[in-house]
Parts: sequence; C-alpha cells; structure tokens
Amino acid sequence: MKRSENRDQTNINDQIKAPELRVLGPEGEPLGIMSLEQALAKADDFELDLVEISPTANPPVARIVNYGKFLYQKEKKLKEAQKNQKTVEMKEIKFGPYIDSHDFDYRMKRILEFIKKGDKVKVSIRFRGREMSHTSVGFDIIDRILAQMGDAVVEKPAKLEGRQILMVLTPPKSQTPQKKLAKESQ
Repeated sequence: MKRSENRDQTNINDQIKAPELRVLGPEGEPLGIMSLEQALAKADDFELDLVEISPTANPPVARIVNYGKFLYQKEKKLKEAQKNQKTVEMKEIKFGPYIDSHDFDYRMKRILEFIKKGDKVKVSIRFRGREMSHTSVGFDIIDRILAQMGDAVVEKPAKLEGRQILMVLTPPKSQTPQKKLAKESQ
C-alpha cells in the first residue's frame, strides 16, 4: 500500500529520509533495526504502511500500520485529551466601599457558588471620587470576604490598583469541579 498522501505532519513510506530505522511490527512487536529499504519491503509484505513514530530517536522509530487507522486513533486520542481539559472561567464580583449587609451576603453567596463550580473569582472594590481617601474601608471589606470564603485559596492577594482593590480567589486544588461531576453522572 504505497501511499504518499499525508494528512498530518507524520512521515510515511517514501517520505521517511532516515537510512536506518528501529521497526515495530503491526502488533507493536519489535522487528529490529533495519535499513529503510528493508523496512519498506517488510511493510509491503504486510500490505500496510511504514509510519515514522519518533523521528528524533536514534535511530528513528517507525511502525508498520494501516495509516488510515493510525490517523483515526491519533485524532481520537487528541479529542479525548481536549474533552478532558478543564476550562476555568474568571468571574468578577464587584463591591462598593459602602455596601449594605444584604448586598454583601448575596455577593458572598455568588462567590462561594463560583468557587464550588471550579471557577476563579476576581473580587473588585471600586472607589469613586472622594471615596479614594477611605481605602481602609475597602480593605475591611476584603477582610470580611476572607473570613467568610471557606476553603477557597487566594491566588492574588488584595492590592490597590488605581481606583480599585483587586483580589483573585481560586478553588482548592483537591476540589473536583461540579461541572465535571455532573457530566460523569449522566
């Protein structure tokens, strides 16, 4: 099955330039180190393709496989890896320096929900006009947040930047995000 078409960057059959290869059979069994011509003849005997698996090894490693099946399995692994990647969203909760207790409690509830879902939370306290002279009130709010946030971890500590105090909270490392658990239970 001499094929020169190539859908990805993997060298197959005549595209392989190395004079010597470590060859693996169709079942993954080692066939030994042989010249490129011998390896191509061996692949032809099996009516399969010679695919370069590890071009940087010394000597390069090639495997005798059905190239279409090889590509399919490679794409399948890539999709599985992408599916298992967890996307972390950054949510922002804004406070004012003179926030009412009910508003504070509601925003704390939202922060804890986001942390439970596995998202990062950016807490910002904005100062307007003359409120800038009372930044200590903002840091008092930060202290109240830290006291109530439970097991969340402070990724970026509170810092006054311009007209606002910013802090970033993340879920603890050991916590499994609720989104992933919900998908697995279905």
